[in-house]
Amino acid sequence: MDKLQDMYHTVRSMDRRKAAHQLINLGMVVLSALMIWKGLIVVTSGEAPVVVVLSGSMETAFKRGDILFLMGGSTGPLKAGDIVVFKVKGRDIPIVHRVMEIHVK
Repeated sequence: MDKLQDMYHTVRSMDRRKAAHQLINLGMVVLSALMIWKGLIVVTSGEAPVVVVLSGSMETAFKRGDILFLMGGSTGPLKAGDIVVFKVKGRDIPIVHRVMEIHVK
């Protein structure tokens, strides 16, 4: 709680020019992060260019907490061993799976 009060007093004691400078810096950081995110969306041709592995089901290839950078679209037919990412309607989080077997009719 003391740290929070110290920060509050530090901000209150700033002059307007310094406070405006700090606010502009914060805005630049937020806008830079947004521009990088939107740039990744354009480059990867996908709405979610970054996915975090949430479970241990992909172990040996990916551990829980690993970050995957996705590239849009497949280049050919799927084969066993390929890793796919897809979204299910009604769920916000994309699902990462490995293709185990291809069934042909």
